Amino acid sequence: MTLIKKVALPLLISSALWSQFSAAAPVNYAMDSGHTSVVVSWTHFGFSHPTADLSDVTGNIDFDAAKVSDSKVDVTIPVNSIDTHVDKLTEEFKGPEYFDVTKYPNATFKSTKVVSTGKNTLDVHGDLTIKGITKPVVLHAVLNKQGMHPMVKKEAVGFDATTTFKRSDFKLDKYVPAVSDDVKLTITTEAYAK
Repeated sequence: MTLIKKVALPLLISSALWSQFSAAAPVNYAMDSGHTSVVVSWTHFGFSHPTADLSDVTGNIDFDAAKVSDSKVDVTIPVNSIDTHVDKLTEEFKGPEYFDVTKYPNATFKSTKVVSTGKNTLDVHGDLTIKGITKPVVLHAVLNKQGMHPMVKKEAVGFDATTTFKRSDFKLDKYVPAVSDDVKLTITTEAYAK
C-alpha cells in the first residue's frame, strides 16, 4: 500500500464518521397515551392534597441526548377527560366556573427551550395554555430510559416531569385561598420513535 493510500483511507473513514455524527438530528417520538399519566394536585383547606387525573394525552417529543438544546415537546391534554374521583366535583370542574370544557376542550404545552440540568435531568421551558390563556412554565424532567422497547420493537424514551403553577393565572380561582392557588402537575410518559 502506498503512503498516499495509507494516509487517505483513515482520513476518508474519519470524514464519513464525522459527517454522520454532525448530521445527527433529534429523534421524533410520539407519546403513547396508554402509558402517559397526567395528575394534578392541590391543597384542600390545609387538610388534604386531593388529585385529579387526565387521560388520552397525545403529543410529540423531539429528543437529542447529545444536544438537549435541540429537543422539543408539544403536548395536548383533553380537559374533558379530567377525573377527580368525586362525581360532583368532576362535573363542576368541567363546567363554566372551572375549565369550561365545552368552550375549551384542550389544554396544551409547547416547549420554547430545553436545558440540561445534570445527568438525565432537564428543564423544559414552555407555554402552558388553559382556557385560551397562555402562561410560561418550567417542567422539571427526568429521563427515565432511552433505547429499544422490548414489546413494541421500536426506539423508545420515557420521562417523568413536574411543575407548579397558579390556577388563578388561568381564571380557575374559585375558593382561593382556602383551596390552594398553587397546583402541582405531575406527568409520566412513554414515547415511541415514529
